[in-house]
Amino acid sequence: MDEVGEKLQAIRSQKGWSQRELAKRAGVTNSTISLIEQGRVSPSVASLKKVLDGIPISLSDFFTSDDQTRQDDVFFRSENMPNVGSDDIVYRLLASNNPNRKMSMLREEYQPGADTGSDMLTHEGEEGGIIVDGQLEVTVDGVTTILHEGDGYYFESRLPHRFRNVGDKPCKVVSSVTPNSF
Repeated sequence: MDEVGEKLQAIRSQKGWSQRELAKRAGVTNSTISLIEQGRVSPSVASLKKVLDGIPISLSDFFTSDDQTRQDDVFFRSENMPNVGSDDIVYRLLASNNPNRKMSMLREEYQPGADTGSDMLTHEGEEGGIIVDGQLEVTVDGVTTILHEGDGYYFESRLPHRFRNVGDKPCKVVSSVTPNSF
């Protein structure tokens, strides 16, 4: 079992829910929950968020429940920024345990071919980012472009959007999402 599966199973067990109950609350199949908990699938960020919305728990709280970072910390080492992403897409979250965060500041890394999923993402707020290395295909409200090192994006997050690494090396991005959604 991997870390995501172990955490999901522990939280579900704390609630006293069966896999079937969590699946019903999250609007996914029972087998989805089972495969995640067994570590046989690594859910996309969108899929994991859908499951966690059924609990409900934020991505940030899910990944940082054991972290010892204090709310008043100002400086953060890379190794203390939890990954709130998946295998192909790493989202390192800055100040993850600060309950008063107004934004999510992320250091992202997309492996070649990594994709946020065929289902377009939508949520409240705004987001922006700058490509630090590599290239990233960004689709916002039906418009698609490929961004390269030094290029950036900024849009209202309620617009359907998707990110995909179309390059042959990892793509690194520094981004921010507001309000805090991780």
